[in-house]
Amino acid sequence: MTPTAYFAARIAKAFGLHRKNKRLSDASVEMHLLRDAETHLGHSVWEKVDEVEELSMEYWNLRKLTQERAAIQARLDTCVQQLAEAHDERSALLHHAIEPHHDLQAQRSAVMAELEALSQERDAIVARAREVRRAFEGAKTKLEVLSKNPDHPEADLAATRDRLKQLKEQFATLKVQRNEIADSIAAGDRQLDHIDHELNDHRQQRRGQASEAFQIIGEANREISIHRAEAALIETQIHQLYSEVGRYVSRFAHTNAACARAAQEHRPMIDVMRALRRSIAMNNQLAA
Repeated sequence: MTPTAYFAARIAKAFGLHRKNKRLSDASVEMHLLRDAETHLGHSVWEKVDEVEELSMEYWNLRKLTQERAAIQARLDTCVQQLAEAHDERSALLHHAIEPHHDLQAQRSAVMAELEALSQERDAIVARAREVRRAFEGAKTKLEVLSKNPDHPEADLAATRDRLKQLKEQFATLKVQRNEIADSIAAGDRQLDHIDHELNDHRQQRRGQASEAFQIIGEANREISIHRAEAALIETQIHQLYSEVGRYVSRFAHTNAACARAAQEHRPMIDVMRALRRSIAMNNQLAA
């Protein structure tokens, strides 16, 4: 929103045309754009803000987290390579072994692939549940703090309670999904045991090698799931720090020499971000 549009809207509001929902919607969209811009700017300039004392904590935390991310990625690459080698070894064993029951072997491979997919889905649900739980704890603390202020608007308290209810329902839904997947995995394990029992007589000579390959696959999948969850958590923290760096640099690029040097190549973006902040403030004023 430009100043001209703002004054026109103020005049319209004085005559009874109060488009509150539109103003709030515009402010929400602009805030989303601003947060994306802050994250993008922080990602672009964070390595140049080591001279900004106010961003010392964010800068060094980013240095630490990026190192941890690189280490996790290296371990993840190793696990992926081990998994690929184990799959190749398993394929070779299955190819050269004398297996009269090809239909059962094909069924076993399909069940294994399904179990691997279910395991990854379960890990994703667990990671999501962890995020929901963190959000719930934050909202719960917010409600406790706001409840102690008798002058705080009831609408904010109600909104926070609604958010707590939503998060609780999300967590319950994720728990149900996790249990359903766990049941599916257990059923798949039982199915694998049944198939293995039928194939046992025909795979006796190669059972030891095959078992070792499957163990490596299982361990590699578990390690991959763990590393991916760790990487996702670190990536979330990094993006939060990017946003904080971008927010500070964009606000003080015109008054802080170190920020100005860091953001020298991004002045047009910073000007757009300043315009967004002004527009958000004007839209909120009009919505009041």
